[in-house]
Amino acid sequence: MSCLITNLPSYEVWVRKEYLTDHKYGHGEFVKGVWVSAKSIPGRAFYFETYLPEYAAMFDKLPISAFLSSPEIPDPDMTLHNLQFWNCMDYGVVAVQKQFIGSMHYEVYTRDYGTQTGTYICTLDNYHQDVDAIDYSTSEQPAEHKSHNLLELDNGQFCLYPNNRMRIYDNSITPETPKIPDFKVSTVYYQVENGHDRDGLGSEENYFWKTAKERTSDDLIIEADPNIGAGNTAIEPELG
Repeated sequence: MSCLITNLPSYEVWVRKEYLTDHKYGHGEFVKGVWVSAKSIPGRAFYFETYLPEYAAMFDKLPISAFLSSPEIPDPDMTLHNLQFWNCMDYGVVAVQKQFIGSMHYEVYTRDYGTQTGTYICTLDNYHQDVDAIDYSTSEQPAEHKSHNLLELDNGQFCLYPNNRMRIYDNSITPETPKIPDFKVSTVYYQVENGHDRDGLGSEENYFWKTAKERTSDDLIIEADPNIGAGNTAIEPELG
């Protein structure tokens, strides 16, 4: 899996030229580009690497606020912290396209500009990539982890928003007036191997094995009726 950098869909964008000049000049000018990759550095906004055909050049480390879907000033012209809600959470990063929700209608709830609508592109997600490094981030804590859904907004900008700052509408299966979510943040670490009866499989050699509880149960049944398990009446193992 990717660490620090991940491929992006080759999406055509317009780059605000002031971002290509360290904000010294080029304001109100735009350069055609194609997204190549995204970098994830904890505590920073995502950095986008973009190919600029007009210059036959690549430009790196641009935030989401540098990009537009058309060469004109958007309305409203939202700031970076309205376009990306949370910083990157770790160096480990992947980009996925969630096909089922890919063509649905999106609403995002911004910090300062109310509800904005848009179209899904892909999702950037963080994880802790190095088990030998101290995990000082929160990318794998249930209550803190966030997905970064990359959207093209109808105002002409792009954004990276978590699931709990969006509503997603499908013409076929979403009711006309959907419920307001009354969910709570997940705080549970779900797993299935500890915290219950020990399976005791260390001495099992059978292909169709049984847990210690199942073996004990079988032994009790046989003690109650010695005829069970004799001859052709052997207990068939369960698949598992």
